[in-house]
Amino acid sequence: MSTLELRSIQKSFDQTHVIHGVDLQVAHGEFVVFVGPSGCGKSTLLRMIAGLDAPTSGDLLIDGEKVNAISAADRGCAMVFQSYALYPHMSVYANMAFGLENAKVPQAEIVQKVNDAAALLRLDAMLERKPTQLSGGQRQRVAIGRAIVRNPKIFLFDEPLSNLDAELRVSMRAELRELHQRLGATMVYVTHDQVEAMTMADKIVVLRAGRIEQVGTPQALYEQPANVFVAGFIGSPRMNFIPAATARSAVSLQTHVPARAQQVGIRPEHWLLCEPGEGLAFVVKAAEYLGAQRLLQGQLVDGTRVEVLIDGERSPQVGETLHISTRADRLHAFDAQEQRIVRGAA
Repeated sequence: MSTLELRSIQKSFDQTHVIHGVDLQVAHGEFVVFVGPSGCGKSTLLRMIAGLDAPTSGDLLIDGEKVNAISAADRGCAMVFQSYALYPHMSVYANMAFGLENAKVPQAEIVQKVNDAAALLRLDAMLERKPTQLSGGQRQRVAIGRAIVRNPKIFLFDEPLSNLDAELRVSMRAELRELHQRLGATMVYVTHDQVEAMTMADKIVVLRAGRIEQVGTPQALYEQPANVFVAGFIGSPRMNFIPAATARSAVSLQTHVPARAQQVGIRPEHWLLCEPGEGLAFVVKAAEYLGAQRLLQGQLVDGTRVEVLIDGERSPQVGETLHISTRADRLHAFDAQEQRIVRGAA
């Protein structure tokens, strides 16, 4: 296990600045996920950690040692890409052994490392197969196995599940999390999918336009988002935002909205149905049946569009008016700069 530290990392391509002074610490054995929209700089950061790109300024440290001038091959990092990058003419065994053979590792050690990795990844019975004989998930496991045999200090994953279908992505998320627990390795994982981030990470790093917006556990980011961007990015379905004045018009909410709040956020799953006159009138425009839940889409009297998750057994009709509210501890208030107002602040 190894530590990773980024100190004031900046990256520019000619006159274009893409990373703006990133500071981050990754502890021994942490599973850290970089998440954010396309173009936020998450893959650029990962490439700099791997040594594939150099920072314009700032320092990268692995186990406390500055590695800016150390080549990618000598940093002790192993990277798994979105594309499996397997050699199609080689067997699974040969693909996993290739890097070790190039490094002149003794043959007996190669056999042991490949067999151990294959057992860990449940690839034992597939070592003689070619990549074309494998499913997408199996190919990705081979790519991961190729990284494992190197016994790296840090595993780096660049959107490794993006090419898989939805069902396989769910199972591979669980497999990667279990692999992390078994190896106890330090892992840095890049994705644009906040569901992957929420379900896999020990710590999430939310990025926007080359800057860190917030770092924390999935629960901390979900329950205490630092600003409107994080609040809207983390959580599915996404958080509703309504004008503070609209929230104050509801008897059940008015005393819970701080005076300097410009807007409030309420997650779809945190709305409660209430009596007329207590909450906000909500006109149902569409409904999606999800089994245990039903997602209602509609609008408030001021025209604000909102989504409401209710029990799947209820079936409101399109055009029906419901009344909705929420508990005080489920309401998120934001100021004019879109920053979170801490509960109890004026």
